Amino acid sequence: MLQGRPDGRTEPGDQMRTHSGPDSARDGGLVTVARAGHVLTMGPKGDIADGAVAFDGADGLIRAVGGHSTVRAAFPEASTVGDSRDVLVPGLVNAHDHLSEGLISGIGETMSLYEWQQRLIRPVGPHLTREMARAGTLLKGAEMIRSGITCVNDMFVHANPGSLASLGVADGLEEIGLGGVICFGAHDLPDPLPMSALLEEHEALSERLSQSENVGFRLGIATIHAQTNQLFDASVKLAARHGWKVHTHLAEVREEITEARLAYGTNTLGRGVSAGLLDLDVIFAHCIWVNEPDIDVLTRHASSIVHNPLANMILASGVCPVPRLRAAGIPVALGTDGAGSNDSHDMLQVMKCASLVQKLHHLDPLALTARDVITMATIEGARALRIDDRLGSLEVGKQADVVRFAGDGVRLAYVHDPYQQLVFCAGPDDVADVWVAGRHVLANRRLTTVDEAAVVSEARRLAAELVRLADLGQLSAMA
Repeated sequence: MLQGRPDGRTEPGDQMRTHSGPDSARDGGLVTVARAGHVLTMGPKGDIADGAVAFDGADGLIRAVGGHSTVRAAFPEASTVGDSRDVLVPGLVNAHDHLSEGLISGIGETMSLYEWQQRLIRPVGPHLTREMARAGTLLKGAEMIRSGITCVNDMFVHANPGSLASLGVADGLEEIGLGGVICFGAHDLPDPLPMSALLEEHEALSERLSQSENVGFRLGIATIHAQTNQLFDASVKLAARHGWKVHTHLAEVREEITEARLAYGTNTLGRGVSAGLLDLDVIFAHCIWVNEPDIDVLTRHASSIVHNPLANMILASGVCPVPRLRAAGIPVALGTDGAGSNDSHDMLQVMKCASLVQKLHHLDPLALTARDVITMATIEGARALRIDDRLGSLEVGKQADVVRFAGDGVRLAYVHDPYQQLVFCAGPDDVADVWVAGRHVLANRRLTTVDEAAVVSEARRLAAELVRLADLGQLSAMA
């Protein structure tokens, strides 16, 4: 039976697993019907009033999408979760993250990017371990689930060669039940690191994820300007040889553009083009300081972009030209960015800020609407990651990544416009149920796959250890 259904909200009678053994988060193969007054499919069926989604807990796939009465009649033995007060959406896609920062939230909000890298990220990197990666992933994974995220595209950046620390993200995502894509963000500047160990970690992570059913792999380039010519060329060639997709940063701050022009006679995008990076399938985070020729290049090479508004605002990096990029036909996803630059992994905050910063920047309330940002957080995010054949919309045959916002609280007591109310009104407390590939990872606001208190306790212990090892006494009260 389905575990953890909301009291008083169940009507009696009414491909991607991460554990092969017994799993209390699964329903034993029974079909579940999730019902809502508003079903935002983000697919061909559009928005359905008093609708429902039926999905199979065994194979994790959606079986039916439509009006509640029709879906219910097709599956009379199914368990039903939700009622006409609720809102259903596809699982949200967090398209850029650094779970390497999972233990350093709440540090450095007065720093610009280069200061932040020098004073926080650089001291931490040599001390990160696979154990810390797993603990940070579980902690931030719990926060992601609570805001409706079901898939995360992570770049784990560290400077501890030989530790294979990035593999801990795979351990954590599988344990908590999140889907995603992981890369190791390799770099050998400003501190030299052995190239062989960096390339070996890509191979090791790829091999580890070949065994995973719901977590994929990309090759990571920490930043284009944080790799020597030797490592950059080797990274591009390795990805081309294996047919790997790539995850990197681009044009995050003005200083990056200036440095690149002085060093290479072109900006970082130009360096990427010269090295053959743009001949690969690449998703670029940020793209704030791009010009019109850059946008033409990105469009011609079918690249994707991730907008990270909260991190950009905290670090005062600038405003991404999201409307212009989308008008050019470039898929633009949304990301939380890492816990060290955003501090939060709340995707609802990301959607709200993404819309508001564009409205303010352009002095135009139509610059980026609530419907736009929900699209970017679902089907457009999946398209940016090239997984829209499986995720991003509620469609028959797609993976059952489903989120139920409950209408039993003050924020969603009534719903005039479901898009506007999810983006500008809702909070994580309104996320009542989350399924990832049909697995019930949040049931009636309770995490089902991990002991939340134990996750918090372990993260607290390792955060204090990391503060000590990285000598962050001037930045952290935990010292």
